[in-house]
Amino acid sequence: MKRRTLWSGDLWLKAFAFILAVMMWFFATYKGQSEMVLEVPIEFKNTPKGYIILKQTINKVNIHVSGHERLLKALRPFNARVIVDLTKAKKGENEFYFSRSDVVISNAIKVIRIDPIVVKFVLDELGTKEVPVRVPVIGIPESGYKISAIEVLPKTIQIEGARSEINDIALLKTETVDVTGLDKDLQQVVKINTGGKNILVKEGEIIVRISIRKVQR
Repeated sequence: MKRRTLWSGDLWLKAFAFILAVMMWFFATYKGQSEMVLEVPIEFKNTPKGYIILKQTINKVNIHVSGHERLLKALRPFNARVIVDLTKAKKGENEFYFSRSDVVISNAIKVIRIDPIVVKFVLDELGTKEVPVRVPVIGIPESGYKISAIEVLPKTIQIEGARSEINDIALLKTETVDVTGLDKDLQQVVKINTGGKNILVKEGEIIVRISIRKVQR
């Protein structure tokens, strides 16, 4: 009986020491821990060759993270991103559900949740097309003068984008040129107005030459 009592007391001390050690580890580990929400960009990779993303429902997501308060205070949106792997994507509408493994961030920080959890996007074939360029002109030249010619160089440009989108483009306009009060020729470098369409213009710059002539009386 006496031996059993001593053994039981020793076991109790060991159990108490173990519990105390666990509590100390827990305190040391989680002291200074905090949580925050960070808005980070979505990055698409492995887009199938010959395809392009026509549109997508979101560009950024909120990631809920936890970690040491010191690390979280130094965390910025450019320190993290969410990867969307398009290896299995197909032409048309697609859905990609995020998981914590899709988040690229420091290993010292834990990802708790991603919001929203899904991005929807449309994948279309990539195409090219040659289209003419037109220059919108506003204003009136100086009294006694008129526009005799408008020249655009180059006259046509090559565009690249989603095939379903560029098929509907018959021409592209440049930014507007104002001829108000002109009494001599004008040469100006202008930009192409894509009208908000997701297309790539091959030519770097467009030159507009407007000839002004005196009205013969």
